[in-house]
This record gives sequence, C-alpha cells and structure tokens, in this order.
Amino acid sequence: MLRTNQAFLAFMEQYTANSSAVTSKSFAPGARLIRQGDVIHHVYIIIDGITKSYITEDNGKDYIFEFLGKGEVTGELEAINEGKCLCNIEAITPVTVYAIPQALFSSLVSDNPAFNKLLIQELAKRLLQTCVRASYQQLYPVEYALLRLLTLEADQQLLLAKKDMAAYLGISVRSFNRTLKELRERNILDTKGLNMDLSKQQLEEILKRFEE
Repeated sequence: MLRTNQAFLAFMEQYTANSSAVTSKSFAPGARLIRQGDVIHHVYIIIDGITKSYITEDNGKDYIFEFLGKGEVTGELEAINEGKCLCNIEAITPVTVYAIPQALFSSLVSDNPAFNKLLIQELAKRLLQTCVRASYQQLYPVEYALLRLLTLEADQQLLLAKKDMAAYLGISVRSFNRTLKELRERNILDTKGLNMDLSKQQLEEILKRFEE
C-alpha cells in the first residue's frame, strides 16, 4: 500500500552531495506536487512524507493508485513521454522532495547507468504490484481488500481519511460504510472506529478463509 524506495533515496543523497543542480522543495498537506493535465518541469523524489497518487474522473470521483513514501519518484513517466500529467500527486503529510529539472532527469536516464537501472527496477516493481493488486481485487470480496488495507495502515502507522480508503478500494463511500457495518456486525471491527477487535493470528485466519 505504501511504497518506498530506499535505494533511490540513497542514490539521490549521494548525487546531491556533489551537485547543486537538484534542489529540495517542501509541500504542506493537501498541496499537489503534480496536477493532472499539467505539463511538468521537474521530476520529484520524496525525501520525507507521504503522498497519494490518484486520477480524478470526468464525474469528479477520485481513484487512488497508491500511497508513495520515501524514495519514490513522481513525474517520471511524463518526463519520459514529454506529455501532460496522467494523475495527481498530493501530499497527505508534510512532504519534502528532491526537485530534478526535466532536462537533468533526461540526462541521468541517458548517461547514468546506476540511475537508469534504479528507474527501470522501480517501474518494473510498480507494474508487478499493480498486477497483484488488480488480481486480488477481482478474486476476493471488498471485505478482504479492506482488512488488508487496515492491516497495512496499522503496521505503517498511517492514518487515512475514509474517503481516501474508499477511493483506494475503488468503491463509493456508501459501499465502504456498508462494508464497515458488516465487519462490525461480525465483531471483526470495533463499533466506533476502524480498529480491529482481533489478534494478528485471528486476522490471518480470517484472511486465509477468503483465500481458500
């Protein structure tokens, strides 16, 4: 759910120690690093903080692809394709990034084998994770996906808004609330919040039942 890339971050820390071409930039929660439909001038690599990557549909609804954390790169596809931004990247927490000018990014891709390898590995990992996520969303009910999401949220100490969780699951807030009600009636969630009234072992047993 929350993607990070320590190898990319380590590369940038070393690179910026010897170059002034890359600057750092900060964003407050709610600010957009990248806006859907805009033309970008910088590629960003997250130093600290958490962002969400999402598309706003024509009907105004959002669909969240992923939550991006330390070391994740944003704007790379647009820089490679020289096209408009495919999605929005918005800060959930205070975010600090490395801002790489588009021309420098293109130069690094062409002339720096280490950077190029890290970028290819990142794109390959995203494709793999997207396929895995799409498969379990097709194979398993919403309850399974929600429990997985809540587990990851707790493990990573990430507090998400209900509308963001619904957008990540690809369902309406109404459907999300209905799923919460069902899980509470089965005593899996507490009656007020989103905390699970289960031990980790009990939760794993429930998830296994969905997978059988």
